[in-house]
Amino acid sequence: MPCHPPMKWSIAPSDSSAVSALARVLKLSLPAARVLWARGYQDPSDARRFFAPSLDDLNDPYLLKSMPEAVARIHHAIEQKEPILLYGDYDVDGTSSVVILKKGIELLGGQVTFHVPHRLRDGYGMRSDVVEDAASKGVKLIVSVDTGIRAGEVVRTASELGIDVIVTDHHLPEAELPPALAVLNPNRPDCAYPEKNLCGAGVALKLIQALLANHPKRDAYIESFLKLVAIATVADVVPLTGENRVIVKRGLEGLRDIRNPGLRALLDVSEFAEGVAPTAREIAFRVAPRINAAGRMASARDVIELFSTSDPERARAIASQLHDLNKDRQQTEAEITQTIFKQCIEQIVTDNDAALVFAGEGWHRGVVGIVASRVVERYHRPVFVLGVENGTAQGSGRSIPAFHLLDALETMPELFSKFGGHRQAAGLTISSDRIEEFRERFRAHAATKLTPQDFIRTIEIDAEIDFREIDDVSVSQILSLAPFGFGNLVPVFVARNLEVVACEVKNEKHVFVKLKSQGRTLRAKAWNFAERAAEFQPGSAIDLSFSIEDDAYSAARGYAPWQIVMKDAKPASRGVGACSVSVIA
Repeated sequence: MPCHPPMKWSIAPSDSSAVSALARVLKLSLPAARVLWARGYQDPSDARRFFAPSLDDLNDPYLLKSMPEAVARIHHAIEQKEPILLYGDYDVDGTSSVVILKKGIELLGGQVTFHVPHRLRDGYGMRSDVVEDAASKGVKLIVSVDTGIRAGEVVRTASELGIDVIVTDHHLPEAELPPALAVLNPNRPDCAYPEKNLCGAGVALKLIQALLANHPKRDAYIESFLKLVAIATVADVVPLTGENRVIVKRGLEGLRDIRNPGLRALLDVSEFAEGVAPTAREIAFRVAPRINAAGRMASARDVIELFSTSDPERARAIASQLHDLNKDRQQTEAEITQTIFKQCIEQIVTDNDAALVFAGEGWHRGVVGIVASRVVERYHRPVFVLGVENGTAQGSGRSIPAFHLLDALETMPELFSKFGGHRQAAGLTISSDRIEEFRERFRAHAATKLTPQDFIRTIEIDAEIDFREIDDVSVSQILSLAPFGFGNLVPVFVARNLEVVACEVKNEKHVFVKLKSQGRTLRAKAWNFAERAAEFQPGSAIDLSFSIEDDAYSAARGYAPWQIVMKDAKPASRGVGACSVSVIA
C-alpha cells in the first residue's frame, strides 16, 4: 500500500430518536437532521434561525464596550465638519473596513480621508509619522479599522498632538489597552459583546449600525454593506457561526444583485455571471485572493478606489490589474512553497519538529502567509515563513487548532521589534541574526504543548449515511447548511462496506471510484489520490469518508448538480458497529 499521511476518523455522537423527531418538525431528510444535531442545533427554533437568519439576528451594536463614546465623537466631527482619517490595513479585511466605514460616514455628511499602509514599505500596524502628518493637515479624529489594538505609543502620540483616536479592531489586545477615546473590540477583557469572532470589517459594521441607528434607510444600507463584510469575514478565516453566519449568508445572497461598479467588475474578472451568488469557498479561492493581491504585490489603495469609483470603465481597469497581480502572486507563492518543500525532503520533518520556521533572503513578504498555510496543510503543525531583507525578517505564521500562535509569541516578546495576531494566524518582525534563536525557542515551546497525536489530521465526521439516503432532495438540504468555511465546514459522512466497482486515474493525479451499496451505484471523486489508486481494487470493500458538494460543471452537462468528494478510505469494517475513532496507517 502506498505511503500516505495517517488520519483519524472522529464520528460525532448521535441520538437516532431525537434526530428523527428533529427531522419531522423541520420537514428535513435524516442526513441533514443528523448534521444539525451533530453541530449542536438540536432545538427546532435554533435550527430555523440557522437556516434563515435575518437582520434582526444581528446583535445590538451598543453591547460593544465604548460604542456610545465612539458614536458621539463621530457625530460631533460630522456636525463640526472636522476631517476624519480612517487608518486601515492592507488585506481584504482592512481595506473592506475602510470602504464601508468611509461610505457610512459620508452618507451622514462626514468628510473622510484614509491611510492604508504599504505592506513592504510600512509593514503592519499604525505609525507615528502618519499621525504627525495628519495633525499637520488639521485632522482632529482618527478611526483605526482592523488595526490599532497594540498601538499604544502611536495613540499617545496622537493625543499629544490634539487628535482623538477611536480604535476598531478584533485582534487580541495586550494587557493594557491603547489610551484611546474609545476602543471597540469584542476581545477586550471588559467587553461583554456575545460574538467574539467578528473580523475587523464586522466590528466596523457594528459601528455603522450604531451611527445609522436613526436613519430612515438604515436596513437597506446595512444589507448593502453586508456584501463586502461577508467577503472580508470569509477572507479573514473567522468561524462562520453565530453573528458571522448571519453576515455571510445574507451578504453572499446579496451578491446576486450588485450595483457597485467595482464589486461587479471584480466578480466579472473572477468569472461570476450577473445574478450568480458565489459560495464562501469561491469567495475564499477566487475573489479574496484578487483583492489581497493589491496589498501583497502593489498598493492596497487600489482596492479602496475600486470599491469607491462610480466609473465602470475605471472599475474594470482596476479589477483587471488585480487579476494580473494575482497571477504574479500565484507564481511567487509557488516558487517559495517549492523551495520549502524541497528543504523538507532534504531534512525530513519528524515528530521532534513540533513547529517549523522557514526564512529566505528576498522571499516576497506579501505571500509568506499563504505559503505558511500551504506548509501547515502538508505537515499539520505550527509554521512561520519569513522573508529577509537588509538584515530584517518579516513574515507570517499559521497554526493548527491545538496550538495558540499568539500565546507562543507572547512567551518570547523580546525577540521581536513587532508582533501581533490571534490563535490561528500571526505576524512578526525580527532581526535576521535572531531567526535561529526564534526557531529553537518556538519549536521548544510547541513541544511543551503538542504531542505526536496532534500532528495527525483528524477528519471530523458528522454522521453515518447509506447510499439509499443520497438523492437530490437530501443533498439540497445538506447544501442549504451553507455557507461553509471555518467553524461550519462542509458536512462529512461515512458510508460502510461499499463495493468498489471500478477505479480510474485521471491526469495522473486524481481518482474516480465507482462504488456500489444496497443496489445503488455512485461515483466518488478523490483529488490528488493517484498514489492510493491501488487501494481501490474492483471487488474489494471499503469504508468511505466523504463530503457532498456542489458541482456546477456536472450540472452544466445535464448530470446531477452535486458530487461525492472522497476525504479518506480504509478497508471495510464490515458493519456499523466498528469503533467510532480509528487510525489509518
